Amino acid sequence: MVLNVKRAAGIGTAVSALGLLVATAGPSRLEAQSSKAPRVYAISAADKSQGAKAHPELLAEFGGALTGPQASYVEQVGKRIAVQSGLSNATGDFTVTLLNSPVNNAFAIPGGYVYVTRQLTALMNDEAELAGVLGHEVGHVAARHSAQRQKAAQRNQILGVLGSVLAGAVLGDNAFGDFGQKLFSQGSQLLTLKFSRSQELQADQLGITYLKRAGYDPRAMSSVLESLARQNALEAQLRGSSNQTPEWASTHPDPASRVRSALTYAGNSAAGATNRDTFLTRIDGLVYGDDPKQGVVDGRKFTHPTLRFAFEAPDGFFMVNGTQAVSISGSSGKAQFSGGKLNGTLDSYITSVFAGLTESNQARITPSSIQKTTVNGIPAAYGVARVQQQSGTVDVVVFAYDFGNSQAYHFVTLAQAGAAEVFTPMFRSIRRISAADAGTVKPRLLRVVTVKQGDSVRSLAARMAYTDAAVDRFLVLNGLQANATLTPGQKVKIVTY
Repeated sequence: MVLNVKRAAGIGTAVSALGLLVATAGPSRLEAQSSKAPRVYAISAADKSQGAKAHPELLAEFGGALTGPQASYVEQVGKRIAVQSGLSNATGDFTVTLLNSPVNNAFAIPGGYVYVTRQLTALMNDEAELAGVLGHEVGHVAARHSAQRQKAAQRNQILGVLGSVLAGAVLGDNAFGDFGQKLFSQGSQLLTLKFSRSQELQADQLGITYLKRAGYDPRAMSSVLESLARQNALEAQLRGSSNQTPEWASTHPDPASRVRSALTYAGNSAAGATNRDTFLTRIDGLVYGDDPKQGVVDGRKFTHPTLRFAFEAPDGFFMVNGTQAVSISGSSGKAQFSGGKLNGTLDSYITSVFAGLTESNQARITPSSIQKTTVNGIPAAYGVARVQQQSGTVDVVVFAYDFGNSQAYHFVTLAQAGAAEVFTPMFRSIRRISAADAGTVKPRLLRVVTVKQGDSVRSLAARMAYTDAAVDRFLVLNGLQANATLTPGQKVKIVTY
């Protein structure tokens, strides 16, 4: 998370305001293709105008745009594949952005705007896979899927997510109902539009079509989908979760069938460029996982070296770092950590956070009382409210801290009635850190290395900047199976400090 000057009421407004974009629905390009003389519907002036308005808001939501050679390379590939869609024949009509986000995500919006995160880019193994992911997202726009789903879509109407962290596992616990889903999606980057099964497959097929037109190996769509499925399964395994269905596939064909369908559509004997070595060389050095400028999750510990604080999640909980908030989730509750300007007292700050949790058509949530305390020398206060919802009664706690200089931070937690004490160790764990401690926080970096004689999967995995599941992480990162053997001269990816 970065320094957020908004209170909880303002979190997530950037994305919710983007729903206006779907109002520009025009004739479906696929419908146009069904005629004898296909008509290509170019990017409209309205699309460009509304996309330009949404662009800075999306950048803020997803960590900002990266610049430099890596971003320029992604832009080049993205424009090459985007012009295959027929939305425009001019590469200048497309804006392709590499986002500084640790979440596996990609999306496109009307107006020629295409996005992919550095984390998802790092998971890919060749240029054709990158082109396939971006082509899939452009396909959603070309087919006007967002417009078709406008009535069914929830708040993130225009985002076509190909791959994401297990948003369903992080946010979708039925025990906490829609209230928890809405609250803890704010600022988390775990955003998705529930495309239909047919729309998702259609976007896969359009992406494959674009790959063929651009001269890429169309089988890349299948291989990148397989990598996404394996990555999400690994993340579920590391969290001890039995839910291994990734969010991008939760309401669509299961991962295995989607991989098979993509391969069938591409053709088992298909061919084309992959540009593997070029791709690996060009993405070498990407930040992998959290950027220390936004804070770093390391197991149950969150450290923000710039803002100079740290805290620990309860045992059995896991965290996802977003640009505006840290989402914390476990089987017995959910929490979110964020911050805001402290213009008055902590009491008024807490009251305003509670007010921001309420939808406009619902009764306001108010704490029964607000208690003052001190945590590791930091002035603090907290309030508790009991909320009745369809799935049962829950306790909502807002625990806030005065960090001085008109800056406050706070947790919002959600637990079954009477069970909020599970978060007490977390509330008490927040502390300031010294400049020396902050200086020890280093980013993980993606490094491309050349296999030497005597290197093996295990020896290279041992160089990974992880103490758990290093071999599994190495295999998934490189799209390798458990029985894989390495060849001297082969390029592979590792993650180091």
